[in-house]
Order: sequence, then structure tokens, then C-alpha cells
Amino acid sequence: MSSFTTLHFSDRVAVVTGAGSGIGRATAIALAESGAYVLGVGRRQGALKETAGAHPNIAVLSADVCEEGAAQRIVSTAVERWGRLDLLVNNAGVAALMPLAETDRTTITNLLELHVTAPSLLAHAALPHLRDTAGSIVNISSTYGHRPLAGGAHYAAAKSALEQLTRSWALELAPEGIRVNAIAPGPTETDVLSAAGLPADTVTEIRTGERERIPTGRLGDPKDIADWILRVSDPGGAYVTGQILTIDGGLELS
Repeated sequence: MSSFTTLHFSDRVAVVTGAGSGIGRATAIALAESGAYVLGVGRRQGALKETAGAHPNIAVLSADVCEEGAAQRIVSTAVERWGRLDLLVNNAGVAALMPLAETDRTTITNLLELHVTAPSLLAHAALPHLRDTAGSIVNISSTYGHRPLAGGAHYAAAKSALEQLTRSWALELAPEGIRVNAIAPGPTETDVLSAAGLPADTVTEIRTGERERIPTGRLGDPKDIADWILRVSDPGGAYVTGQILTIDGGLELS
């Protein structure tokens, strides 16, 4: 069970993208355990079923957030099922290591589609419903949204863009009672590097190097991140908006 036991999520409705594993799955479960009804969205039906099996308050929808019309379908599915929408967690993402010498248009386009365009369209589709509930948006960035990443500049740039969207939406939507914040995880125990197509020995090498640089001496756990997603989206925190909260064991200080 999540260590975050607020009752403020009781009967509220959340959409969590990238819910098939890692941070997305941990967030869906933490929200459900805190009383929310959750629509977990992802591309892998088998992984989504595992997420749904963790709590009866979780329903799932297999969808690629980058596909035409996906944003409206996702939001409509949640609203038609539960009658409202209180929280959008834009978590779906992918890492991409691409040195400048190997840069290609497709990879750049895909990174921007997933980390900038898709969250924007989801937020747009959710907006009328969030107005009704004085709801919240939480975007999932990265330490590298505000810290250089040699060999991964376009991933870092996409996350940086997401952070600026967060600040700008927060300013724009505050008069309507909608809060927008971002969580920026550091290296976390997820399959994101493997999903990026990196071989196992490369993943091991990267993870070892990350542990050595993190002051607390360990990678993050998805539950570490999920707890803070709940904290910034908790309706009781109505005075917090436009913030980028880095959860990285002190990596950005090193």
C-alpha cells in the first residue's frame, strides 16, 4: 500500500498514461489505494491487465497516446465510465540516447510527439472536465529536463519543453482553479532503458554509473515517484501550482 494515505482522492477520477509498468503502474495503484478511480492507459494490453489486477478501482485502456484522436478517446472513456475527471497524469514517455553525430529526423519527431504533443492534446481534451472539478494536471519530466545529458540532448530538450508547458499552463489556468505541476524523476528502477532498445550490458553499465553519481547511493523506486505525484495532485494542496519537483536522490546537486 502507498505510504500516502490521504482520503482526499476518495471517489475522484484520474487518467494515468504509461500505466503498464514502472512509475505509471505505481501511480495508478497508489491512487486507487487512496480512493480514486483510475483509467490506466498504455500500449501493452498484457502489462495493463497486470496493473488492473492490482486493485478493483483500476480500469485500463489500450491506446497509443500519439495516435490521431487518442486524447479525446482516452478522456471520453474515463468520463463516460465515472462521470467526471479530476486528475490527468501525463506519464507516458521513452528515453532515447542519440548523440548529435547520429541524429535523425524520425527520432526527434517521435520524442516531441510523445513528450510534448501528446501531453498537450490530452490536457486540451481534459480541460473542460478539469474546469468542472477544479482538477489538476501532473506532467512527468526528468532530472534531465533541467540538467544537461550528453548524448541525449533531444530527450532532455523534450522534457525541458514539458517543464515549460507546465509553468505556462499553471499560469494560464490558475484563475480557473486548475493546478499544473511536474515531477522530475532521476534514474529509477524501470524498464525505460530496455524499452529504448539498449542491450542488457549497456543498461547495466548505465545503471552502475548512475548509482555512483547519486548522493543517496541508489536508484529511485517507482513508488518513491508515485507518492510525490499524489502529494502534488492532492486536492488539499490547492496553493501549489507551476512547480517542478525533482525526485532524484540529489543527482542534480552533483
